[in-house]
Amino acid sequence: MILRPRGADKIRYVTAATPTTLDLDPEADVLVEEGRARLAQRLGGRDTWTSLVGAATFLAVAVPLAMLAPSGRSVSPLVVGLALGVYALASRVEFEVGNGSAVPTQLVFVPMLFVLPAGLVPLCVMVALLVGRASDYASGRAHFGRALVHVVSSWHAVGPAVVFVLAGEPNPGWRHLPIFLLAFVAQVAFDSAACGARARLVFGMPLAEQLRLAAPAYLVDLALAPAGLLLAMAAYERPYSLALVTPLVGLMAFFARERRRRIDYALELGHAYRGTAFLLGDVIEADDAYTGSHSRDVVELVLGVTERLGLEGRGRRDAELTALLHDVGKIRIPGEIINKPGALTDEEFAVVKTHTIEGERMLERVGGVLGEVGHLVRSCHERWDGGGYPDRLAAEEIPLVARIVCACDAYNAMTTDRPYRKARPVHEALAEMERCAGTQFDPAVVRALVDVVARLPVAA
Repeated sequence: MILRPRGADKIRYVTAATPTTLDLDPEADVLVEEGRARLAQRLGGRDTWTSLVGAATFLAVAVPLAMLAPSGRSVSPLVVGLALGVYALASRVEFEVGNGSAVPTQLVFVPMLFVLPAGLVPLCVMVALLVGRASDYASGRAHFGRALVHVVSSWHAVGPAVVFVLAGEPNPGWRHLPIFLLAFVAQVAFDSAACGARARLVFGMPLAEQLRLAAPAYLVDLALAPAGLLLAMAAYERPYSLALVTPLVGLMAFFARERRRRIDYALELGHAYRGTAFLLGDVIEADDAYTGSHSRDVVELVLGVTERLGLEGRGRRDAELTALLHDVGKIRIPGEIINKPGALTDEEFAVVKTHTIEGERMLERVGGVLGEVGHLVRSCHERWDGGGYPDRLAAEEIPLVARIVCACDAYNAMTTDRPYRKARPVHEALAEMERCAGTQFDPAVVRALVDVVARLPVAA
């Protein structure tokens, strides 16, 4: 199962069993949606030229290899057609992962090396990939120019073909296992070089990062290679046995469709949760214009700080939702207290402090992802020194997301006009944040916040 790019993808990667998308990991959701959207789009200028050069170079190597490589194998056109058809069928079985797709072509590719003249295999792989996508090009689901990407993807077949040609086209016996392993190494090397060069030239992605992301895909290929070798043993003497892989590919296609339905549902559910969060934000804004706009401003700061601190995936999602909903409990607080122009009495402030608990209760009733961030909303007014509310948590006991929202909330409050005072200048607010680092706020969060604010246009 090798990963094939969907559109102008940044990198090929797959995990054999990844729960991220189905568990509403926002980065995986975005990658899936972007990958789907790019299918119908034409390649960008640099991507077009890079893919064109990669495709032309492939043909410059594959065509002479097919014409000049010595081979003692004689195969009928019907067998070649069968191999192309089965490979094309396998290439259409996509397991969406991130911004790429895992496809089980390794089950067919390995037998092709033993049944067909080895030098002919790369061209056959290219033709099969294009045939497999012909309906997408014709229907408009994929832009025709993206055929270049599939030609570039065919480079993975060149390495093993060269190994087999140099080895004299061995039979699929176990005594040739070292040759098989060398062919797999060549497959990985040629594939990573071709796709890696494209990713580097078009997207500037370092090679080390490409290899890290692509490693799981190669492990899946390695896991499927023995099954392909067993099929090769059957097809070596009886080439039409290649058709035996069709039921297995059909079963994989069924599972792939089921996975796509689950991903579609997860994406819809993710949008629903996000929409609910913004709806609650609108309710807050309708009840208290300051609190509503304040929450949305805090979101921008929080996302900047989370990026600075290296939070990704669920951490970033939780931070965004918590920032948006950290004041949702104020809906339960009487308006005359929330909008009071002067200082609050002790009794009034005690009422205000209940909004974190009320916010948690409200979100738990909603459930799902919003319910999961309820405990974070509860902790957004805890202090680093343990003097906050409602649970008097201290230091690392406070969830990191809550520490981030707490600091960003305080900074935004200081730099925004309130009913009882005017906004403070940015430099004064930052000085106050640094003064309170280690007592009210997490020092690491404050440092990150200062860096983020320093990069904002208004702070210049």
